[in-house]
Amino acid sequence: MKERTLLVLRHGKSDWTTGEDDYDRPLVSRGRLGSRKMGAWIRSTKRLPDLVLSSPAERARQTTEAACRAMGLPLKKVRWDERIYAAPLEFLLAALADCPKGARRVLLVGHNPGLEYLIEYLADGGVETPADGKILPTSALAELTVLDDWAKLGRGCASLVSVIRPGEVPDDLAMADEDPVEEVDGGPVPDYFYTQSAVLPYRRFDGALQIMVIASRKGTRWVIPKGVKEPDLSLRDSASKEALEEAGIRGRLDEQPIGHYEYAKWGGVCTVAVFPMEVSESVPEEEWEESHRERRWLAPRKARRLLDESALGKLVDKLARKLAKR
Repeated sequence: MKERTLLVLRHGKSDWTTGEDDYDRPLVSRGRLGSRKMGAWIRSTKRLPDLVLSSPAERARQTTEAACRAMGLPLKKVRWDERIYAAPLEFLLAALADCPKGARRVLLVGHNPGLEYLIEYLADGGVETPADGKILPTSALAELTVLDDWAKLGRGCASLVSVIRPGEVPDDLAMADEDPVEEVDGGPVPDYFYTQSAVLPYRRFDGALQIMVIASRKGTRWVIPKGVKEPDLSLRDSASKEALEEAGIRGRLDEQPIGHYEYAKWGGVCTVAVFPMEVSESVPEEEWEESHRERRWLAPRKARRLLDESALGKLVDKLARKLAKR
């Protein structure tokens, strides 16, 4: 019988201050970064899963989406399974039992204490509890080698290979690429990667209009917050998410984009919808997920000179003219 691999990922650190019900509680920026780091580690060590099983609770969903994005894995490989949320051991085993026989490597994303119970059950007697008492803290990833079929998992049928904590993964690994990977499992880039959205951040300072630009992840260019449209989000909401992650800013986005621009990538053309954002808040450094970047407030003319894309520079001018009429 061929060995199988089970990767067990606990959701990232969640936000207890939102007042949301447990099921709807989102991640904090640290949790999103940890999730991306785990995905980047999986990708860099060539452990891409054939299938992802995830709890649909918001913090687990955000963890899965961030990890999949870092892995370059399309979300169509994710099976959202309600049984994994707040699950006892038997529910987790039932979810795994439904995995296709051909899946040799499965990533399970869920919650404690169920995930720790699962690891202890499968690797019976082979798990040492760390000094802090946490086998699987938030964003940690366990790898187990499984000797039985998914439908026949029993006590002691697996061996624990490793537990990787986000602090053991360099931040740079999650920032290694400026854009999503060119290939996924040896195949072409998913079609949705070519649909992107961005924010054009602005404010008035002493009565004068200013535009924010940020450094690219490698610090070689000046850009605006931009990313692939998340399949489950609108263009506008996806842009807002990128603004918080890449620039550490919040604010009011226009309902409609001020325009679009295109650029060549991955043998095709990416189309970017650009939404003006009136910035109301810059989050503290410790809450800014990508605080390794530099951000600058500049007069529109200076911002246009720094930005790479000429079409984007024209949108800066268009925004300045529009705001001058208000």
